[in-house]
Amino acid sequence: MAPRLPLFLFVLLPIILLLSPSAISADSSSQLLQGLNSYRASLNLSSLTVNDNAACLANQLAGQFKDDTCSNTTGSDTVPGTEVQLPNYPNFLDHCHLNISDTKDGQVMPACVPDLVSDLVLTNFTKSQYTLYLNDSQYVGAGIASKGNWVVVVLTTNTAGGSFQNAVSDGNAGVSFISLRYLLSLLLLAVAMLLIT
Repeated sequence: MAPRLPLFLFVLLPIILLLSPSAISADSSSQLLQGLNSYRASLNLSSLTVNDNAACLANQLAGQFKDDTCSNTTGSDTVPGTEVQLPNYPNFLDHCHLNISDTKDGQVMPACVPDLVSDLVLTNFTKSQYTLYLNDSQYVGAGIASKGNWVVVVLTTNTAGGSFQNAVSDGNAGVSFISLRYLLSLLLLAVAMLLIT
């Protein structure tokens, strides 16, 4: 039975690696959402609910920004008129099964914060040009993702033009990458358990 222990650890390591980044990212996203909702509650506005399709887009955008350095032409410090253009935006929408017509009323809000210090991240949204959108009752949902020093919040509305509904009615459209990671982790765990017994 002793020779199987290294094999078990070899199988367990990918499980830990698969779960760790998403757990950390999900925790920081939920912490930011909680902070944004506390801010909105102080203004007697409804809480933002999680929108998975907006989160998918936020993840794509965060990946685009992750290697960019923080400056006054990026994120919440952007000087109006100097916003970064995103030539890959149509590809991001396609990846998330979204149409431009279902996202045009939404709002994309990137912020660059070294080491993503949670208090500073929240301040970059609640004490910046983004308060214009956070103070607006038309926004009812949010998707949040972070990569590198970047966090992206995508706000959604309850109207057709900002609903972030899937463009295709694919039976697999609701299966997220994270769900697939958890499924793979469970499969690996089952294999590991078989090897131990």
